[in-house]
Amino acid sequence: MENKSFAVLGLGKFGRSTVEELVRAGAEVMAVDNDEEKVKRISEIAAYAMQADVRDSEAMQELGLSNMDGVVVAMTGSLDASIMATIMAKEEGVPYVLAKAQDEVHERILKRVGADKVIIPERESAARVARNMISGNFLDFIELSDRVRMVELTVKPEWAGYSLRELDLRKKYSLNVMAIRSGGELITSIDPEAKLTEEMTLLVTIDKKDLARLYT
Repeated sequence: MENKSFAVLGLGKFGRSTVEELVRAGAEVMAVDNDEEKVKRISEIAAYAMQADVRDSEAMQELGLSNMDGVVVAMTGSLDASIMATIMAKEEGVPYVLAKAQDEVHERILKRVGADKVIIPERESAARVARNMISGNFLDFIELSDRVRMVELTVKPEWAGYSLRELDLRKKYSLNVMAIRSGGELITSIDPEAKLTEEMTLLVTIDKKDLARLYT
């Protein structure tokens, strides 16, 4: 997560939760909303809290979205606002724009105007959205509780050729390897001496406070 920067446009319940999850994962986040009170409340969490109307092209340009690794368009109260924010983010050259939709019609519109991914909040949690934004090696992410996450992740290149005993991932990352997926087969009886390969994935459980260490 070193040097990863994201912007979250819209600070309703979903947008705020997304900011919190991204910050918890170690990202630098700019939070934007037209509501002054929402901006003030998020200022203690986000690296930058900005008041701006996303329908104002000049205001959007001043945000410096071109410097972001990704943008979350988190508002749905105004259809034109979410559409304009998505268009502007892509025009500014943001490589990955994830947008929130009210329904399937809204979803199709946002995809048509350039959103790289569109989610409907009833189907996706803020934690999953944060994982989608920041993970290169996460394949799945499940909230087992408020504290514990189950994650399926690819074997990092630097782990390949070493066994779980040699890597001692529990000590370094505070994670527990529950299973290994290899060649489509899920292996639960794990040999701690077997060498890992980059084609394998690991199913692990981890405390959410330790997630940031997996991104480095």
